Amino acid sequence: MPTDPSPPISPAPVSPPIALTIAGSDSGGGAGIQADLATMAAHGVFGTSAITAVTAQHTRGVEASHVLPRTDIDAQIRAVRGDFDLAAVKTGMLATADVIDLVADHARDLGAPLVVDPVMVATSGDRLLEPAAEQAYERLLECATLGTPNADEAAVLTGIDVDDETTAHEAGEALLEMGADAALVKGGHLSGDVVQDVLVTPRGTRTMTHPRIDTDATHGSGCTLSAAIAARLAHGDDLEPAVESAIGFMERALLHHFDVGQGPGAVNHLAGLETLR
Repeated sequence: MPTDPSPPISPAPVSPPIALTIAGSDSGGGAGIQADLATMAAHGVFGTSAITAVTAQHTRGVEASHVLPRTDIDAQIRAVRGDFDLAAVKTGMLATADVIDLVADHARDLGAPLVVDPVMVATSGDRLLEPAAEQAYERLLECATLGTPNADEAAVLTGIDVDDETTAHEAGEALLEMGADAALVKGGHLSGDVVQDVLVTPRGTRTMTHPRIDTDATHGSGCTLSAAIAARLAHGDDLEPAVESAIGFMERALLHHFDVGQGPGAVNHLAGLETLR
């Protein structure tokens, strides 16, 4: 005789914090939107996205880039903001002054921490920002909880050549004067066996030092770090512990990088996942 069917299984929904990334898409999967969403997921954050540009790239470089129309980018941001209660927002590749201005307009009333990663040049050396757009970042930085430029980007934004801890501090102070609440001037692009990331806030400066990992598989490292910071902020962490945790995550992502593609590889956005839940 037929048996009674099993009763339906009751769902057990979860409510993770929600973050938004506004950035370009990387067809190679190592950087951009793809890196951001993977990193957010690794931190237990539900990631939403607004794609600013579509790039044809891989572990060896960028072959083509197409910036989406401003109206399409605006529609994505409005769709996300109209449905989700955002706990953090981060920006990556914005490409043009017009897009930066659009994002700055939205940033003025986000009601959530904003991490601005001023993506100008890919790790491969390919330029991802129009020169005319560089000064447009000042409007966006005025709304930033944290700006995360590397040494080269900090020099472009502030006019200060960053080559050591002292000049990194000076550039960070200049970014605060531009309106950012805080600045993390990353030292990964500088030479030396030790990497110094300089966090500058109104309360003072803290230099976070860690050994350099001997690898060229750094594709997506900046995106991953800023996404990790945004994820920790989405969980309610204060800024300094959020940055410290994200740097530790980034170290693991480089140490256990993905050996993929014909180039150096890519950072592992899921490294140490079991420690983040």
